[in-house]
Amino acid sequence: MTDFYSTKSIANNLSNGAIDRLGVIDIGSNSVRLVIFDGAARSPAYFFNEKVLCALGDNLGPNGDLNDINKQRALSAIKRFVMLAKSMNSSLRAIATAAIRNAPNGQDFCSKICTETGLKVIIATGEEEARLSAEGVLLGWPDSDGIVCDLGGASMELAEISNGIVGAATSSPLGPLILDRLFTDPIIKRNYIKSKLIELRKLFKKNYKSIYLVGGSWRTIARLQMEISDYPLKVLHEYQINISDIKITTDWIRKSSIEKMSKVYPSSTARLKLLPTSALILQEIIENFKPKNIAISSYGIREGLLYGCMDAKLRKLDPLIEACQYMENSASRIPGFGMALFSFILPLFDKDDLKIVRLVQAACLLHDVTWRAHPDYRAEVCFEYATRANLGGLDHSERIFLALALLFRYKSSRNKSAFKSVLSILTKNEQILAKTLGKAMRFGAMLSGSMDGSMGELKILKNKKVLQIMISKNNKDLFGEVVQLRFFSLAESLGCEPSLVVQK
Repeated sequence: MTDFYSTKSIANNLSNGAIDRLGVIDIGSNSVRLVIFDGAARSPAYFFNEKVLCALGDNLGPNGDLNDINKQRALSAIKRFVMLAKSMNSSLRAIATAAIRNAPNGQDFCSKICTETGLKVIIATGEEEARLSAEGVLLGWPDSDGIVCDLGGASMELAEISNGIVGAATSSPLGPLILDRLFTDPIIKRNYIKSKLIELRKLFKKNYKSIYLVGGSWRTIARLQMEISDYPLKVLHEYQINISDIKITTDWIRKSSIEKMSKVYPSSTARLKLLPTSALILQEIIENFKPKNIAISSYGIREGLLYGCMDAKLRKLDPLIEACQYMENSASRIPGFGMALFSFILPLFDKDDLKIVRLVQAACLLHDVTWRAHPDYRAEVCFEYATRANLGGLDHSERIFLALALLFRYKSSRNKSAFKSVLSILTKNEQILAKTLGKAMRFGAMLSGSMDGSMGELKILKNKKVLQIMISKNNKDLFGEVVQLRFFSLAESLGCEPSLVVQK
């Protein structure tokens, strides 16, 4: 990296699993964006997020210099962002990518930014940009395995990821802003893209099951795909698309006008103009790499800056559990009870199924975070909270499973059809299991009044098909009439007979 600033300095914001409020300005080829992170270090929340489409990679001078008008727009945006970060008591870092990296006057522009704002700018090399994007995917998707493809306006970065490690990484000139400027003939453009991807395939030789897409153009294509297919959950992060569906969408985009696309999903004209070429690039990526599925990551270079500063211990933490613990600590009535509830109901589930155990733990941590909502709507609010919350490390089916379990935490049945379309993401067995989890949380929280130490011991006697609760003599009066009804309902969900044992 050009020695304006070292990313190692960001590590100073990380301490014992906590993080100070940290802002990142991403000066890209198409947009300039400020993101301010806050919250749990391993799974930070987006305290503030704003972008301006400055198109620094467009309308370049004869020798490739940045356009004066676009530079001024970018500088104005950066000045605003610096003031906002100060008002929010946030430290601030800035990183520039291909447009500034490739422009003869790019470094001079960074010097001007520093002179007028005091902000030093990291100018990332192509390989560094690819690695940062890949590390951003790992921050929110620790088990990702495949190849990351980050499409900006002036370049496209590729990086291998597997077992939490970034492998080969490189940059290419396959940015739609550049391609649209260089080629007016669609056949010549396609042949150029093909030739570059054939070269890239020589560096990335493995068979990759998944390709993780990072970047605004990819996200817009995914949103169009959601709308065209009437996909029920409008959350882009960890949205997975099979190859046949994405081919249909990219073909549709390449044949559609900006007006037609904007009617399906309103977006800026500047963004929509890039989509036909972006769709063409994606088609050729699929043709060359032959992945089994496409996955969308909302995390990229900005999140990669954070991840690159984390030590090995912090990286190994589960972003989902970390986020849920943070939410419990900040929003529940009795922080810490979630883990007691988890220990109490865990015997009802298969401990060898680590995926389910993890979701049970997350649900227990979140079981009380919407308690301030009106009781008549608490179940629905809880469901919406889980489907919309900034949670990393879970796919769409896991997100809906979590939401449904939390719905049944507060509601004995779901007579309303408002959630029917979203529930189609889950199998019938997953819906039943989520309902059981919700009833188990409902029973455990009611039994003890959400106070640790009074719940007793819960277990299933499988040979007798009995759900047994063992409770101490001192606490037997807690097992009142309403609690009994909750216990009977849980036993019914499990196909068991209820049994109360009072310990002497």
